[in-house]
Amino acid sequence: MSTEKLNKSIKNWAEDDRPREKLVAKGKESLSNSELLAILLGSGSRNESAVDVAKKILESCNHNLADLSKLGLDKLKKFKGVGTVKAINIEAALELGRRRQREDSQDIPSLNSSHLMYSYIKTFLEDLNHEEFWLIVLNRALKPIYSVALHKGGINSVSVDPKIIFKTILEYNGSAFVICHNHPSGSMQPSQFDVDLTSRVKKIADFMDIKLVDHLIICPHSYYSFADEGKL
Repeated sequence: MSTEKLNKSIKNWAEDDRPREKLVAKGKESLSNSELLAILLGSGSRNESAVDVAKKILESCNHNLADLSKLGLDKLKKFKGVGTVKAINIEAALELGRRRQREDSQDIPSLNSSHLMYSYIKTFLEDLNHEEFWLIVLNRALKPIYSVALHKGGINSVSVDPKIIFKTILEYNGSAFVICHNHPSGSMQPSQFDVDLTSRVKKIADFMDIKLVDHLIICPHSYYSFADEGKL
C-alpha cells in the first residue's frame, strides 16, 4: 500500500480528527455534517477517506440536508466508495431524523393556524421528488386524529378522488380536516387543478357539515395556504 493511500485512512489521523473518537471526546455537536456522514459511511474508497467521500456527497447537494434526503439509494451509490449497505445506512439515518421531527410535532395541541399545520405536515412532504396528496383528519378541537398519504403521483401531478377523502374522514369520525400536497418544483402557486379540487372538496364538506380548515401546498422551506389567501 502506498504512503499516500495509507495516509488517507482515518485510522492514521490524529485521534482528535477521527469522527468517532471526536464524538466521544467532544460530543456530537462538535462534528461537522461531513464528519457525521462519514461515521454512517464507516469507510471511504480506495483513494479517499470516509470524510472525503462525505464531503463530495454534501457538495453535490450544496450542503443542504433537505436535498441530501432527496438523493435516494441509486444516486448515493454513484459515489465511489458507497455501496448498497452504506447508502441504506444514510437513508435509514435520514428517515430516523424525519420520524423524530414527526413525533415532536405530535405535541401540537391543535392545528388552528396554517403555520402549525405546516410544521405538522412538512416532514412528510418537503423532501420528496414526486407529488403526494395527504389528508389530516381533525376532531372538533382541531387536534389531529389521523394523517395519511391518499395518493402518490409523478413529478408534476397527482390525481385525487374526493370520495376517498370523505370515506377516510368518516372512518375516523373526523369533524374537520386539512388537505395537503407538495410541489417538488418549488412553485408555491396553485395550479388550476388545485383550485378546482379545493372548490369541489369544500362544497362536499359544507354539505356534510365537515369543516375544511385549509389546503396547503408544501414546498421546500415554505408553503401556500388557501385559507390565508382567502381562497376557501
